[in-house]
Amino acid sequence: MATVYSMTGFARVAGRVSEKGGFTLSLKSVNHRFLDLHMRLPAGTDALEMQLRRALKEKLVRGHVEVTLSLDRSQKAEAAYDAAQVANYLAAFRSASAANGLLGEPDLNAIFRLPGIFNSESRSSERDAEETAALEAAVLRELDPTIAALNTMREQEGAALVRDLLSALERLEKLVNEAAGLREDVQKAYFERVSQKLSAMLGGAFDRDRILQEAALLAERSDVDEEVTRLRAHIEHFRSLLANGGEVGKKLDFLLQEMNREANTLLSKTGGVAGNGPRITEAGLGMKSEIEKAREQVQNLE
Repeated sequence: MATVYSMTGFARVAGRVSEKGGFTLSLKSVNHRFLDLHMRLPAGTDALEMQLRRALKEKLVRGHVEVTLSLDRSQKAEAAYDAAQVANYLAAFRSASAANGLLGEPDLNAIFRLPGIFNSESRSSERDAEETAALEAAVLRELDPTIAALNTMREQEGAALVRDLLSALERLEKLVNEAAGLREDVQKAYFERVSQKLSAMLGGAFDRDRILQEAALLAERSDVDEEVTRLRAHIEHFRSLLANGGEVGKKLDFLLQEMNREANTLLSKTGGVAGNGPRITEAGLGMKSEIEKAREQVQNLE
């Protein structure tokens, strides 16, 4: 059986940019009608985001995918301040105080919050660009292995869903076969019921052959043979799609909608029929239950 992917999965990888820092890249995927990429990246990584989006669109088809990149700086920059700048701020404060006849000393905490005081705030743009380029290269090196790990989990989840769906199909098929085995008895009971009603309505003045003919036509309309045939065809088609693998989620969901429609028609034809009618009704309700369970599972398939 070919591979069928679930849209549920998770993968995480840790990498190094340099001796001073590293990063953690994680991918989390859940079900969605389309491919929906949600990025949580550090500021200043717009170019990296575009490359991540392009790569993910090539490898994934459907699902809401959260991409999270967090930085880990193991060696923090020293909090060295610009002594000359601090001296300038102090001189300006005291000059302004003296000019306005004010008393008091400047607040050092307030001065340290002013821009340009710490050396780490004044790194050159060239160094920033180099570090950003190094980060992008390191993350992109780890991207393919991370996507592969995500798909491995999605494949495992998909295999489990396929097993559940095949089991549901077996139960559904048994119910369809049960309804098929009761079909003739129910049709006969319906024919007798209609014949009796027509006879009672017409009293003694009636054409018996005509009544039987009308009853036979009405009984034919209540026959569930077409629904049973179509349900069996849908079940085989469902198995074929699972066996072929690939992007099958939407196709299977549509097929289950068709199955549900057939089960509803079957129930509408057998409601209130004597004989084994209640047994077919029970089988039809069981079909709807299995179909609904299968639809819930199919929502997670790519």
